[in-house]
Amino acid sequence: AEGTLPPPAAERPARTPSPAGARVYLISPAPGETVTSPVLVRFGLSGMGVAPAGVQIPNTGHYHLIIDSPLPGLDQPIPTDGQHVHYGSGLTEVKLSLAPGPHTLQILLGDDRHIPHDPPLYSEPIAITVQ
Repeated sequence: AEGTLPPPAAERPARTPSPAGARVYLISPAPGETVTSPVLVRFGLSGMGVAPAGVQIPNTGHYHLIIDSPLPGLDQPIPTDGQHVHYGSGLTEVKLSLAPGPHTLQILLGDDRHIPHDPPLYSEPIAITVQ
């Protein structure tokens, strides 16, 4: 009967290109560092600029911090939850409250729509300990 077929698979959103050689990285904390909460997390980016979410400027993006989680799908908008923290205002550092114990931190750059670039720009995950 008409209308009983499932809807077509959702199309993947268009991805914003990232320039060759661009990279994102954590300036601090250092891998393996023992820190106290709140933790000062500094984001680094080379080969591109930072622009707030919703602002479409070529070769820019904004930071998303992935906490204690693997990277999300790189062809869809980055989720918003306690493990995927958006810094859509264009912040380049943040004081982050973390519970005592081991944690992993990783940066994923998103475009004006919170979608990873093509190719995606993400840092290596680092392990830290909060005392």
